[in-house]
Amino acid sequence: MKHLLWSLFFILGWGLSAAAQVETSPSRIEAWRDLRFGMFIHWGPVSQTGHEIGWSRGKQTPAAEYDELYKSFDPHLFDAEAWAATAKAAGMKYMVITSKHHDGFCLWPSEYTDYHIGNTPFGRDILAELSAACRKEGIEFSVYYSIADWRHPDYPLDSPGGGTAKATHDMPRYVQFVRDQTRELIERYGPLGTIWFDGEWERPWTREYGNDLYDYLKELQPTLVVNNRVSKGRRGMAGTTRQSEENAGDYDTPEQTIGAFQRERPWETCMTLCRQWSWKPDDKMKSLSECVRTLLMTVGGDGNLLFNVGPMPDGRIEPRQVERLKSMGDWIERNEEGIFATRGGPFEPGRWGASTCKGERVFLFVMEWPKDGPLVLPRLEAEVRSLRVLGGGEATLANEGDSLRVELAAEHRDPIATAIELVLDRPALALEAARVPAMCSGSLALEGKATASNVYKGMDQYAADKAFGDDPETRWATDGGTSECWLEVDLGQPRTIARAAIHENEEFRRVQAFELRCWEGAAWRTLHRGTTLGPDWSTQFEPVSAQRFQLRVLEASEGPTLSEFQLFAPDENH
Repeated sequence: MKHLLWSLFFILGWGLSAAAQVETSPSRIEAWRDLRFGMFIHWGPVSQTGHEIGWSRGKQTPAAEYDELYKSFDPHLFDAEAWAATAKAAGMKYMVITSKHHDGFCLWPSEYTDYHIGNTPFGRDILAELSAACRKEGIEFSVYYSIADWRHPDYPLDSPGGGTAKATHDMPRYVQFVRDQTRELIERYGPLGTIWFDGEWERPWTREYGNDLYDYLKELQPTLVVNNRVSKGRRGMAGTTRQSEENAGDYDTPEQTIGAFQRERPWETCMTLCRQWSWKPDDKMKSLSECVRTLLMTVGGDGNLLFNVGPMPDGRIEPRQVERLKSMGDWIERNEEGIFATRGGPFEPGRWGASTCKGERVFLFVMEWPKDGPLVLPRLEAEVRSLRVLGGGEATLANEGDSLRVELAAEHRDPIATAIELVLDRPALALEAARVPAMCSGSLALEGKATASNVYKGMDQYAADKAFGDDPETRWATDGGTSECWLEVDLGQPRTIARAAIHENEEFRRVQAFELRCWEGAAWRTLHRGTTLGPDWSTQFEPVSAQRFQLRVLEASEGPTLSEFQLFAPDENH
C-alpha cells in the first residue's frame, strides 16, 4: 500500500522527498558484500575509435558520426565464455557490464529502441550470452544502466557531456522508457545481482524519479541490489550518500579512488585497470602490485572493488589485460581466505597495509615493513591464540602494553603484501576499529600547513595536505589540463633542510619541468631545477634554513598529481 501511494504521488507530480519504501534485505546485502571483487566492463561501438564511451560523443567524435558507429560494429571474436573465464581466473565473483551508457547504445536487442546490438553487423545478444556464461562459471551477473541518455529524443540534455539542451523533449515519457528497459533487463536476463545506475547527477533526474524507480525494481525482483546512483544522494566522486533516509540506494560508489574506512554502510570502489573506461590503444595499465594492493586496501576498508576492463572492437579483452588479471588471480588464490566473505578491520588501512576479519580470525596484509624493528600496530583487546603466515615462514608477535608488535624475517615477506592470520579468543568484528599511526619517514613537512594553486575539482580527498601525510595511498591532484601550478608547505618556523623527496606515481608521470624553492623573506630562492620527477625522486642541496618551501611545476603534460612531498634535515638525521 505504501508503494502504491508513493507511485500515485509520483504520477500526480507531488513534490515529495521521502525515502524509498522498499528496502533490500540485510542478508542479501551481506551476500553481495561477501563477493568483494567484481569485473566492470565498459564496451560498445565506441571501442572502434579508442575514445571514451559516451563522453567523446560530440567532442572527439561528432555526434552524427558517433551515432553511426554501430553500423560497422562487428566484434566477431567476442566469446562470452572467455570473458567469464577471465573474470573467474582473476578471482572475481561478479560482473557488471554497460548495458546502456550515456550514449544510449544498448548491448541487448531492446524492444523500446532500434539503437541496439541486434541492428549491428554482429547481431547477437551480448547480454544473453554473457549472462549464461557467468552463471556457468558461478559468477553473479549484473548490468550498468545509464539514466542519462544524450541521444534519446525525449531526454532533455545532449552531447557533449550533457552540456547542451534539446529543443524538444519529454521527460515523463523518458522516465517510462527507463522503467520499461530496466524491467526488460530483469525479465530477460534476471535474476540480476545488481543494477548499477549512473548519470543521475544531471538536473532532469530528480530524487522522486529515483526513489520511485528503486521501489518499482524491488517489486519486480526483491533480491535486487541497487547502487546509490539511482537517486540524488551521491556527493561527487567520493560517491558517499548523505541524507540516506531521503535517497534510495543500497551502497555507496566512490569512483577512481579507494573509499574511506566505513563499516556502517556498504560501499564499492569502481576503478579502471588502465586509465580510460573504454578501450584505448596502448593505454597505461596498473602494475600487478597496484592492482592487488588496490583490492586489499578496498577490502580492508570494508568495501568491494569493481575493477574495469574495456574490451577491444573485435570483442576480445586485450591480452595484456587478461594476463594482468590472471596474475592477480594467482596471488588472490594463495590468500583468498583473508579476502572473500570478510569484513574490514580491526585496523584501518594505511601505509603499513590493511586488515580483514571473519569470526575469530584477523588477517593482516602487510605492504610496508619498518626499515628497523617490528611492525607496530595498536594493541588488540583480545588474546591472540595463534598466528600463521599464509605464504610460509615463522612470524613472532607480542600483544602487550599499548601495542601489537609483529616481526617476520625479510626472506619470508611477500613483495606485494604479506598475509598473516591471527586467531583470537573472541569475534574480531566486535573489536573497535583502530587507526594505525603513520610510519613516519622523518619528513619535517609532515606537520606543516599545505597549500596549492589548484586542487582537482576542489575535492578534499585531493587537497594539498594529501601530499604531506606519509601515506602513498593518498595524493594531491590538479584539474585536467593544468600545465602550471605550485604546491607549498609552511613548516610553522624556520627549519634547516638539506634534502627533498617527491613521489609522482608511475601511473601519473606528468611533470616535465619544475623548480624547488624556499622563501627568504622577500623573494623565492631556487634550490633545484629539473625536468621529470617520477617515483622516489630526491635531491640534496646545501642546508638552508627557511619556513616555506614550494614545488613549482613549470610544465606538465596533464594535471600534475603527487603522492608525497618530503623535506629532511641534514644527513645526521638520515
